Amino acid sequence: MQAASSPTSPAPSRPATASWMRPALLAFAAASLVQGLVLALAPGAFYDAIAGFGARNDHFLRDNAAFYLAAAPALAVAAGRPSWRAPVLALVALQFALHALNHLLDIGDADPSWVGPFDFASLLVVAAVLGIMLRTALREEDAR
Repeated sequence: MQAASSPTSPAPSRPATASWMRPALLAFAAASLVQGLVLALAPGAFYDAIAGFGARNDHFLRDNAAFYLAAAPALAVAAGRPSWRAPVLALVALQFALHALNHLLDIGDADPSWVGPFDFASLLVVAAVLGIMLRTALREEDAR
């Protein structure tokens, strides 16, 4: 027979969650929102600053905005709903990894030339960070 817990014994706790996950998700949500808005509202400025790969096409730049503007609220919701974290992070991490691969393929086509390697490296780092967050979310999910 199992003994009843005493009033002084700690109550069973919920699985520990990474204290950094919520603010990290909110930071990624904010960054996605800002990037999406810049792409949608000022595609020329975005192109001139970091997207100089071939001819400028505002339609395709706004197409990219759609992903970031969709990811922003999903990431924000995932910050408060742990059950959303793994699926949202898997999608966003995959998008960044594929985006990095695309930049690797076109690494020499950027104008100015430093933008190609910089874009590739920064996208790869973001994909890696999102991958770490995904792994953490999956571990937390398994612990629940």
